[in-house]
Amino acid sequence: MKKTIKLLALGTFLAGSSLYAASTAACAGCHGQHFEKVAMGKSKVVKDMSEADILVALKGYKDGSYGAAMKGLMKGQVANLSDADMAAIAASIKGGAGVATDKATEHAAAAAVAESKVIDINVKACDTDRIGKEDLGNKKEVTEEALGLRKTNLYAEEGETEGVQADFSRPAPGESTKFERAYVNAPPMIPHSVEGLLPIKQNNNQCLGCHMPEVAAAVKATPIPVSHFTNYRPKTELKDGELVKEGQKVGMNEKMGNTSDIVLAKAEKSDKLYQGRFNCSQCHAPQAKIDTVVGNTFQSDGLTEELKSHSSLADAMNEGVK
Repeated sequence: MKKTIKLLALGTFLAGSSLYAASTAACAGCHGQHFEKVAMGKSKVVKDMSEADILVALKGYKDGSYGAAMKGLMKGQVANLSDADMAAIAASIKGGAGVATDKATEHAAAAAVAESKVIDINVKACDTDRIGKEDLGNKKEVTEEALGLRKTNLYAEEGETEGVQADFSRPAPGESTKFERAYVNAPPMIPHSVEGLLPIKQNNNQCLGCHMPEVAAAVKATPIPVSHFTNYRPKTELKDGELVKEGQKVGMNEKMGNTSDIVLAKAEKSDKLYQGRFNCSQCHAPQAKIDTVVGNTFQSDGLTEELKSHSSLADAMNEGVK
């Protein structure tokens, strides 16, 4: 009887807590519907932990006193949870109720709509008034200070000429807002902290824990696009002393011809990340909190609202190739 009353009380609390529902949906993405998975190949199996240990872990992630490699990621997941929320989550996990897949999807979709706006990081740099003032081509006289990128006295180096210190500190994953892409299919900037997520290795890539397509919706992350699951490298082989790419002879050494006309028609798609793209930080970089030295007059063609936060690269790989 006591157990029934306890579950009813817990159910009443959870029914009125959308925060709990959303947070548990995010948990299921990495830890499994019944918290039976080793998240990112790093975590403990949560269902095997005691209720007290789960609560200690949740509180520790929030105040930064718990965790190693998972600390940076988990801090964002629990940042807005109250002690009561965390107690309820721990009790529910040990109660074995699990997370309904349809509920996880429902809450993730609602959260994605709520946070669909992306930040234009170039808005200050592209300000028309600023660009007008910096338009050196229309000035009759250009001073030395305006001509260079640094705005200090060229003849007094000591004590004045120092580079601006870039600040790369960012909110933890799950707390940050996405940055608008600078141009169509530009590799998106990393909007969150990467503390505890580096270095990225072939067999230890923590980015995949949130950004794989089957998980991304649940944790409100940008899904890895299809181009990253595709091998675009032409099939190359040495045949009868000739180098052959995609069935075409391209010669050897000084006789090697131009291969730019080979269409990428035989791309090999897979459900696994193509290992030529495992190193995420090779193209995706953190965004520093820093003002640009000069204005930016660049305007991207075709950067629609959808393409500000999504990739169409897989559809454009053969554009311009005859």
